[in-house]
Order: sequence, then C-alpha cells, then structure tokens
Amino acid sequence: MPLLRDIFINLSENQFLNNASKKMGLKFGAQKVVGGITVEETVHRIKDINNQGMSVTFDNLGEFITDKNDAREAKEHIIEIIRAIGENGLNASGSIKLTQLGLNIDHDFCAANAREILEAAKNENIFINIDMENYASHHATIRVVDLMMEEFDNVGTVLQSYLFDSAEDVYKYKDRRLRLVKGAYKEAPQVAFQDKKDIDKAFESLIRTHLTEGEGVTSIATHDHNIIHNAIDFINEHGIPDDQFEFQMLYGFRKELQRELTEDGYHVCVYVPTGNDWYAYFMRRLAERPQNINLVLKSVTKDPIFKTAAAGTGVVLAGAALYKLMARKK
Repeated sequence: MPLLRDIFINLSENQFLNNASKKMGLKFGAQKVVGGITVEETVHRIKDINNQGMSVTFDNLGEFITDKNDAREAKEHIIEIIRAIGENGLNASGSIKLTQLGLNIDHDFCAANAREILEAAKNENIFINIDMENYASHHATIRVVDLMMEEFDNVGTVLQSYLFDSAEDVYKYKDRRLRLVKGAYKEAPQVAFQDKKDIDKAFESLIRTHLTEGEGVTSIATHDHNIIHNAIDFINEHGIPDDQFEFQMLYGFRKELQRELTEDGYHVCVYVPTGNDWYAYFMRRLAERPQNINLVLKSVTKDPIFKTAAAGTGVVLAGAALYKLMARKK
C-alpha cells in the first residue's frame, strides 16, 4: 500500500498531466468525486446536498500557482461562488488554498487576495477555512492564517495529524473552528509520522483536545468509521454540545455513512471540490485509497490503452496509461 500511495502522490505532482487535464473536462472517474466545473454546477451540487440535510464546504481546485494573473483569476472565481451561495441562501462555507492565491509569489499579495475573499464572505455571513497544504508551505501558511485571524472572525484553518507541529497548534487554535484531518501529502519523517497507527493515534488526540480545551467548533474530517465511532463515544461521555462539532467527508465518498450520521442527528458537512484543476486532487484521493483506482478503470475501459492496464499489473500501468492517453490528446 505505501508503494501505491507514493505512485499516486508522484502522479499528482506531474505538471504535464495536470495541465493536460484542464483541457479535457472531468475524466477518468473524477466526475464522481468533483462537484463540477462551473459556478452553476457548484450551486446545483450544493442545493442537492443541502436537500439531503447536510451542509457543504466548497473548494475551488488549484494550488501552487506562480503567476499573479492566475491567482487573481482564482480569487475572483471564489468570490463569485461565495456571492452565488449568498444569493441562493445555501448552507455552505468555503475552503481556500493559499498557494492558489499567490503564497509562492509574495506574502503581501497572497494576504491581500485572502483578505478580499474573507471580506466578501463576511458580507454574505459565510465562513472560510484556510487549508493546510504540503509542509514546504506550512509556515508561510501559518503566517497568513494568523494575520487573517487578527482581522476576521469568519476564518479557521486545518490541522494535519501526521505533522508533529499539530500537537501544539491545536492549543494555539483551541478557540477557533478547525478542520482536523490525517494529511494527504508525502512528508519527511523529520516532520511527520509515517506509520498509520501513529497518525491515527495523533488524530484522535487532536479531536479530543479540541473538543474539550477551547470553544472552537471541531470539524472531524475522516471516512474512518472506527475513528468516527470513537469520537461519538467520547462526545457522549463528555456531553459535548451538538453545535460544537461536525463530521466532514469528501464528496463522492462513504455516502451511506454520511446518510447514517445525518439520520442519527449529527451535523455532516460535505467537502465539495469544484473547477477544472481537478487532476492533483483526484490523484491524492487515489493515494489515500488506492482501491478507488476502479473509478479510473471503469470510466475508461473502452480505451485500448486502459484495457491493457486493467488486465495487467494494475495501478502502475494505469498511471502510465493515463500519461499516454493525456499525451495523445494534448
């Protein structure tokens, strides 16, 4: 399993594949885990999920932008979605990635873009979560997060349990709304746990700490039913109020579990990624759960390249076939 994870992480960082995917629309099963490309499609998806009794946090896909015009375009698209959510009275919040807004270009430029988004969201009474990305951008992200938290009360962030830093950061942000996750990037053993058991243990510790040490809302973002059930037991034992936590899951994953939790009276928020920059996100989802390679194989088995991949050694050939097919359609 670690080998498969590394393969998909490496594929997610392939710039050629990422650029090629933007020209192809949602392919290879991505339409099952990405909510759409346009604002209209995003609004439609949010309405559908709201009608099922769940809230949404949208994510305009894209990261590691190095051109200011691209960052401005991303910012404007996010603000457009925010205004559409407000106009339609939807139960939704937003999630933003700072590398999409120019974090790798200039700190002040990125902060200004984030500030515009938060102002627009504040006008619509919408909460914005600033995502954590890879560790290379971690400390720069924290700088902007702290700055935005000084200026706005409708902003929170994410802690990744595989990072050693998170054990202290959970106290730093104990009174803020936090999304707690395991982590989806490949990080060095000097900064992150490598073993699943250690990551899970740290994750459950973050959940318990944030639920009890401060006043911030805890978004428990996982599909791991064992961790969810353990969290519910802890919540019941400590009498945690319903409005102090929620369960978050990705669009397209564990739909039955989402419905079960909703029917049991728990708040469930669905993380809905949108936009045409879907490739890196999709590959990381496969890295987390390689059995989802079926999403790829089932959607493209009519292509002879992928028939060979499916009949052969599986994931490695499928990745190679994906590269060849995209290259052919460039």
